[in-house]
Amino acid sequence: MTYPFGAVVGMDDMRLALLLNAVSPAVGGVLVRGEKGTAKSTTVRALAAVLPPVDVVAGCRFACDPAAPDPECPDGPHSADDRPVTRPAKLVELPVGASEDRLVGSLDLERALTEGVKSFEPGLLAGAHRGVLYVDEVNLLHDHLVDLLLDAAALGRAYVEREGVSVRHAARFLLVGTMNPEEGELRPQLLDRFGLTVEVAAPRDADLRAEVVRRRFGYDADPAGFAAAWSASERELADQIAAARALLPRVVLSDAALRQVTSVCAAFDVDGLRADLVTARAAIAHAAWCGRTDVTEDDVRVAARLALPHRRRRNPFDAPGLDDETLDQALEDSRPDSPPDDDPTPPEGTDPTDGDPQDGGPSPDGGGSPPPGDGPPDHQNGHSGGAEGESAPAPEGGGAADEQGPTTAPRGEGGGHTDAAPAPEKAAVAPDTAFRVQRLEVPGIGAGAAGRRSRARSERGRVVGSRRPEGSVTKLHLVDTVLAAAPHQRARGRTGTGLRVERADLRQATLEGREGNLVLFVVDASGSMGARSRMAAVKGAVLSLLVDAYQRRDKVGLITFRGGDAELTLPPTWSVEAAAARLTSLPTGGRTPLAAGLLRAHETLRLERVRDPQRRPLLVVVTDGRATGPRGGDHLADARRAAGLLAAAGTASVVVDCESGPVRLGLAASLGVALGARTMRLEELGAEALSGVVRSVREAA
Repeated sequence: MTYPFGAVVGMDDMRLALLLNAVSPAVGGVLVRGEKGTAKSTTVRALAAVLPPVDVVAGCRFACDPAAPDPECPDGPHSADDRPVTRPAKLVELPVGASEDRLVGSLDLERALTEGVKSFEPGLLAGAHRGVLYVDEVNLLHDHLVDLLLDAAALGRAYVEREGVSVRHAARFLLVGTMNPEEGELRPQLLDRFGLTVEVAAPRDADLRAEVVRRRFGYDADPAGFAAAWSASERELADQIAAARALLPRVVLSDAALRQVTSVCAAFDVDGLRADLVTARAAIAHAAWCGRTDVTEDDVRVAARLALPHRRRRNPFDAPGLDDETLDQALEDSRPDSPPDDDPTPPEGTDPTDGDPQDGGPSPDGGGSPPPGDGPPDHQNGHSGGAEGESAPAPEGGGAADEQGPTTAPRGEGGGHTDAAPAPEKAAVAPDTAFRVQRLEVPGIGAGAAGRRSRARSERGRVVGSRRPEGSVTKLHLVDTVLAAAPHQRARGRTGTGLRVERADLRQATLEGREGNLVLFVVDASGSMGARSRMAAVKGAVLSLLVDAYQRRDKVGLITFRGGDAELTLPPTWSVEAAAARLTSLPTGGRTPLAAGLLRAHETLRLERVRDPQRRPLLVVVTDGRATGPRGGDHLADARRAAGLLAAAGTASVVVDCESGPVRLGLAASLGVALGARTMRLEELGAEALSGVVRSVREAA
């Protein structure tokens, strides 16, 4: 018994986006982004109950429509005499750990080769045909699965190709994905493939929150009774969806409305033309939902608010959003019958700034602003720093002077000696502009989750060999299978041209691709890094590495050390955005407990090996190599011992040397030797500057 769709409190944008896709699946699906516990999954699962029932051919595993069966259906061909069956629309859920064969279906290659039988087992795409396909935590789904999913949603057809054997079938469904942005973002290319996107958040109004709890308690106490109380509302909603679907072919998108759609998309400078197509389809669906046969400006506005926010991102750390003023202005500018301007252009030969000759004031229409100098003095100068040539007064507390202090008179590299007082904490500085970095790899060949960083055995990639299959064959190595079967043809009684293949001859292809890694950043935030220009460059470099980790589908973590200890600022997570935010706001100051930072990294990686043993780590230490602390200790020796623990554990590492100035101690290089790591200067991280340098840390193995 599912929770009723109409009983969901609030979440108007999410419900509308789902209903528009229910009216017209051509809109392209819905991506729901929001924090945990906001009824994302509950609302999506409730949608299937209000979708109109579908007629299917009895016994067809691919849900063919009796009125228009798929001519390429693997269970076909179907005749007009096949008995139709009416059933509810299905909701099919795709788990995050699903395989490619589970999604698109699989061919029994063993039977195809040994018996000549083309046996196809349908996947989830076939099960979702003419229903809803729901992917919870879609941002954690492997990229190649998301690609397959979105391709099928766009084409309305699924393709399965295995060693020359091909199967295709219809796969038209309402695609819904939900995600929590804190756990990582979708790549912009995949984000763009979703038709509509909505942001959801828990209501902040106490009465609304109380109503949510009240309804949930009622449902938990008596699910059947609660559903019965909402049954009339659910039937009414289902009838409205069916009516909107019937009306949809008659809705007209006029040239004026189309011009509004394209003007809005151009005003927001979105890439490509998918935004225009989706916005137009959503506007048509909204008109049908409202019972109209003509698309109005209100339909375009609603469609733009749902279709454009996620298409305006320009880099991985941009948050989706839409500026209402820009939307209003774009719609206003595109109106074909806009009324004449209240402030018409003055006749030729007149000065638009001239006032009325009778009173010397501004023109009587009141449409323009007063000329400079005519306004009240308080508005002109009271908050702008006083008369010309005078500097603006500092805000209370001396904020402006404090902010400029380090720039005009930077402090020294405090914390460089054990007997020196620790440098005071300084405010966070903004990072320099990010740049493209070289690819850093973990040596060897792993077996982790699919990604784009280090070499790994995987289900996708180039064929590097073959092996005997342990179970069913999923990727046949055809050449090696033929070579294994060839010597036995005479003994097996072959007389014709066909090859006789047995189970023992089959060979599974071994593929090598790329995996994602855990990239753990250990960043020196002590006083020795406190010069504004240096810390800005360091943050810019780490931010560039974070962008690279985002693109290569890595998990990331952030450890910072300063003062008396090291802090796990961000535990290993998929959310590169969270790491970038913590890095940007990172202050500096204090001593340099390098050993504490390395020990914290050792402990963090030890725990991660237990949680995710297949994901190999890459440690990136960003420091100038100094190590300071209370008087009387050999802090450099402590740091080298901590580095030895990481090296003994086989941790692949890179040291980014941030030391600057004419005199350099080379301490970071010594740390690199102790870690068994490659040491790189900060300015050497860029891919352009390293065209002649090795791009991995394999030499450190």
